[in-house]
Amino acid sequence: MAENQTLDRKTIEARVRQILGDYLQVNPDEIQPTQHVVNDLGADSLDLTELVTALEDNFDIEISDADFSQLTTVGGIESYLEQRLAGGAA
Repeated sequence: MAENQTLDRKTIEARVRQILGDYLQVNPDEIQPTQHVVNDLGADSLDLTELVTALEDNFDIEISDADFSQLTTVGGIESYLEQRLAGGAA
């Protein structure tokens, strides 16, 4: 995980948007921080489960169900990951 702790915000944003784009079949370049993962990007419960797994694998962290249930927007996910990777408890 030490490698991930050096990721800057731009890198985190790019990786999150690529993951969202891949799983939700949307263009990563069109994903905005204010977009709601379910309401705007069309994720369903299976998509959300797969997204958590992909984010955990990609960033080498564990995301609790309680934490993820609070992460409703793209920007919220990015901020959460930035804080976690910097060593903070989100």
